[in-house]
Formats: sequence, C-alpha cells, structure tokens
Amino acid sequence: MEQEHFFQCPHCWEEISMILDASVRQQTYIEDCEVCCNPIEVSPTFEDGELIEFRSLSIEQ
Repeated sequence: MEQEHFFQCPHCWEEISMILDASVRQQTYIEDCEVCCNPIEVSPTFEDGELIEFRSLSIEQ
C-alpha cells in the first residue's frame, strides 16, 4: 500500500513529494531531494494505513 506525501525540503525549502510504503508501521531511511539533490532523513509512522507522523531532517554532507 503506497501513499504520496508532500512536504518541504529542509535544505532548499521547495515542496517535494515522496511515495511512502504505508504497509510498514514505522520506518527511517534517506532519500535525496528531487530539487536540490541533498540527502534527507525521512521518518514516517503509519497506523492502520494512515500517516500519523512524518519527520524530515537535513543530513549534512
């Protein structure tokens, strides 16, 4: 079960979107921003297939 989520990049502040896997309750991974290509640590939490918490942190290079 996939879900698109929109948020601001913590590096360039542009609105971006990511496809999240709602079948995994809690996860943390690193994705590059589709605008500025800087790494972002993404931590979504789902409950019953619904996004209940989303954190995005900048990763310094």
